[in-house]
Amino acid sequence: MTNELTPHRVPESGPQLRLAGIHFDAIRVCGVRGEAVLHHLGELTDGRPGPVVRERSGCRWTYLLPAPGESAEHDWPPEARRFARCGQDEYIGVPAPEGTTYPLGWGAGAPEDGEFVDAEPLRGVLMAQLCPPPE
Repeated sequence: MTNELTPHRVPESGPQLRLAGIHFDAIRVCGVRGEAVLHHLGELTDGRPGPVVRERSGCRWTYLLPAPGESAEHDWPPEARRFARCGQDEYIGVPAPEGTTYPLGWGAGAPEDGEFVDAEPLRGVLMAQLCPPPE
């Protein structure tokens, strides 16, 4: 159920597409790696990593949603795809807070207004998990 704390970018029902770079940026990670990133980011943030959309079928993508423009401040590993405002429009599926939203769902609960994934710790977790240390 939506309320006054639910941001306008979160639909009232079902999944809907939202324009990356306007409502949020997105960092996408595939499958088990995305689940591990969410787990470790959750540990760093006392279980509240910010808005994370998880796909429950197919590649099981995990989309971590920093504030619009925040992802441009960082370099991201090749396994983490960045979606932001650029030359072409890119859309991310966003589920409602509850109800039928298959195949999408929230990884750590629907966000509150003004809540985003902090890009700095996200980048740290991604670099630690996806980039092997130099030998």
